[in-house]
Amino acid sequence: MKQLVLASGNPGKLRELSAILDELGYQLHAQSEFGVDEVAETGTTFVENAIIKARHAATITGLPALADDSGIEVDALDGAPGVYSARFAGANADDAANNALLVDKLRNVPPAERSARYRAVIVLMRHAADPSPLICEGSWEGMIQLDPAGDGGFGYDPYFFLPDLGCTSAQLSASEKNRLSHRGAALQELKRKLKEQDV
Repeated sequence: MKQLVLASGNPGKLRELSAILDELGYQLHAQSEFGVDEVAETGTTFVENAIIKARHAATITGLPALADDSGIEVDALDGAPGVYSARFAGANADDAANNALLVDKLRNVPPAERSARYRAVIVLMRHAADPSPLICEGSWEGMIQLDPAGDGGFGYDPYFFLPDLGCTSAQLSASEKNRLSHRGAALQELKRKLKEQDV
């Protein structure tokens, strides 16, 4: 099996990605197995941050590295919180604080103008100096509602309303969310590209 390192310490992410990569002949390892620490995400786009994380892991381990970066973009807020989604309310903010700030900023925005999307980028760097990493993107369109609904998912999910389905992403089952989501779309693109190319 080909070895890859995941530039993340998130066990859920490791499980999700491992399930897809395993069937393609790749074994995914958490960067913590190699003593790789988190790196500062200093990029201004999801692509930049994913490359920073993948390059850091590849440099230290010597293995091809996979990283992702994702967040939510709200049109009425000029695309914010974007790359700052996890720290929208401050460096040590939790989901509750981030969601409270989002609701506060949108309180006077009419419902029809609260369009938003989740965006995910997954990057695979074959080596630390890879000049053309695989970049896979996915997005998921929806609206922001001001009252939470559902107890699944995480982050902004209870406020991310899906008009076509009549529910929030927090009201979907895990399998439905994986099939429909921004990360799911990026993963499917990664799967296609890995089948086409020898990494």
